[in-house]
Amino acid sequence: MKNQELLTQLRLFYQEDPTDPFNAYALAMALVPTNGSEARQYLEALLKEHPDYLPAYYQLGKLYEAFNEGENALKVYRQGISLAATQQNGRTLEELKRAERMLQEELEDW
Repeated sequence: MKNQELLTQLRLFYQEDPTDPFNAYALAMALVPTNGSEARQYLEALLKEHPDYLPAYYQLGKLYEAFNEGENALKVYRQGISLAATQQNGRTLEELKRAERMLQEELEDW
């Protein structure tokens, strides 16, 4: 399936059920390569409506990094770290800690 066809299908899924966090997440992930700003909007809205949707924290943090918004990225990573610890999701916890540490080191080098 071509990217445009995939985006069209994911937009339809999202329109059919915008309350399903996976629909927003899948659409945002498909948008990342071509429209980071729109992907960011979906992820921000997703976390506002579903703050327990753990996968979105890493992705939104990476988008903030891409937009040179390091402080926002750190904040999101730290929120995700807290949630991952609460959910006892060790793999995601380590992934978020690693992202936070790498960004922190990068910001300190500035």
